[in-house]
Amino acid sequence: MKSAFHFFSVLVLVTCTQIAVAQYSILPKPGRITELNSADSFRISAQTAVLASHPSLQSSADFLNSYLQKQFSLARPKIKKGKQINTISLALGNASTVSGAYTLETGAREVKISGTDAAGVFYGIQTLIQLLPADSNTSLAIAPVQIEDAPRFQYRGMMLDVSRHFFSADFIKKYIDLLALHKMNRLHWHLTDDHGWRIEIKKYPQLTAVGAWRNGTIIGNYPGSGNTNQRYGGFYTQAEVKDIIQYAEKRHVTIVPEIEMPGHASAAIAAFPYLSCFPNEATHINKYPSDLTKVKGGKQVQETWGVHNDVYCAGNDSVFRMMEDVLTEVINLFPSSYIHIGGDECPKENWKKCPRCQQRIKDLKLKDEHELQSYFVQRIEKFINSKGRILIGWDEILEGGLAPNAVVMSWRGEAGGIEAAKQRHDVIMTPNSYVYFDYFQGKAALEPMAIGGYLTLQKVYSYEPIPSVLTAEEAKHIKGVQANVWTEYIASSDKVEYMSLPRMAAIAEIAWTSQPKDWSDFTRRLETQHNRYAFWNYTAAQSAYNVKQSIQIDSDAGRATVSFSTESFEPEIHFTLDGSEPSAKSTLYKKAFDVRRSVTVKAASFRNGKQVGKTTIQQIIL
Repeated sequence: MKSAFHFFSVLVLVTCTQIAVAQYSILPKPGRITELNSADSFRISAQTAVLASHPSLQSSADFLNSYLQKQFSLARPKIKKGKQINTISLALGNASTVSGAYTLETGAREVKISGTDAAGVFYGIQTLIQLLPADSNTSLAIAPVQIEDAPRFQYRGMMLDVSRHFFSADFIKKYIDLLALHKMNRLHWHLTDDHGWRIEIKKYPQLTAVGAWRNGTIIGNYPGSGNTNQRYGGFYTQAEVKDIIQYAEKRHVTIVPEIEMPGHASAAIAAFPYLSCFPNEATHINKYPSDLTKVKGGKQVQETWGVHNDVYCAGNDSVFRMMEDVLTEVINLFPSSYIHIGGDECPKENWKKCPRCQQRIKDLKLKDEHELQSYFVQRIEKFINSKGRILIGWDEILEGGLAPNAVVMSWRGEAGGIEAAKQRHDVIMTPNSYVYFDYFQGKAALEPMAIGGYLTLQKVYSYEPIPSVLTAEEAKHIKGVQANVWTEYIASSDKVEYMSLPRMAAIAEIAWTSQPKDWSDFTRRLETQHNRYAFWNYTAAQSAYNVKQSIQIDSDAGRATVSFSTESFEPEIHFTLDGSEPSAKSTLYKKAFDVRRSVTVKAASFRNGKQVGKTTIQQIIL
């Protein structure tokens, strides 16, 4: 490229000489890594320049520079062009035609990152970051290496629910950074539901004035033990949304907005009761409504979790006019080709009793309420298509007949995705049994409160998004994979991170890497990734280090055989048999052992002399 297109960002070094060895701990795993035959490493210094050979790459150069400033406290002194002693060169064009592909090569005087497109260059920078240490007091030196890499899927997503609990715009940006560091490229933003409407719609300010706030929230797991009686809520202004979208675009993350319909509509109905089949009926809050809701009655934003019968009236044309107005503002804000409308868990009880819905069924000669839902979805799809966008929804949109151009997110297992792919519809696989990150990731007694379920790191990593029952042609419709963070029981940003990490590393590898999965190698690389999470100021769960105790009792022999395991790499497990807390000085576990008396077994994992994960306890009675 012409020199006029070169942009310089200056990097400065913490002076140290140790060479980083993190090149062998890259997540997700690159397609090919070749260690080069050279004794000289690349060292970032005050005379190192980043050269972006095209304006579209400047945001990537800025990202790298900002990372080094933030993580290594580096200044940005100006140097004259041509005075640098080495360079990090960013360029477009390589042998691959796959969007997001890149090559990275390091030598003594230059790091070259070449991408098929700007996204590829950005992903190369994420790999470069993982070649650097997760320690601000260590040298920024990179051993000679060549990496060739490309993503398996073009849709690599995480969903974040901000309706049940609201998170600040600053945290949404931090979460986007987390996706970028894992080479994920979609944030599915669940913006509306029964429990809160979180996006400003200028034509309908009541949606946030009323719908963004609930009078209280149930305490504990559903159905709860009471109500907080505390007003709760929040929403994003359109100015904040635009800022977040721009922030994400610089990190090659596309935000897919979700405006839920026709079910999960209590927040909107609280603001506009006419959207309901029965506007004069009070909202049912189940066992523990707030004191204010008891007094006020009428339509209220939901305070309890679950599925609720008050849904949009499919027989009322005013509902469709309002939804089209809302979607117009959403489409004007978000550049995403996909517009998510939910479509899941829509009870049909009110439709069965509603005169207008029943008249709609009769007029259109529909078979039942499932076909009425299909009518609702298809009518909305026509509008979304008219705006040049694609409707995407949960697999319930298959019920009653799939809209002609719709994309399906298969969450109730894989059956919906398989059916949609066989109908030649595009699919994003997101089955709850493998990728619902609101599930416990360890034994419930050792974990913070969650919705239920049990989804370990190893189970996430075992997932294969392309079902074996599909033909090669049908399999082409599996466009990607997504993990979901529903937030009924996730009220803080720290807990969002805890529930996401390190499981996000597993789903990122599934989405990115085409090579056969290797659990042992993944857990080896994850050891360094845990250091990075701490370095990046993210709260990651250590549940994979919790010791699983296996006890085999032989009553006849009067003994029990004890063995330990974890989901971590080559765990260092220490244990006690006298009820005391294990420490790094306690007995080191090497192999299964026998006990011949009643004991209390306590075991824990350790790294560098410090305990990681929780202590597990097992009583053996002989």
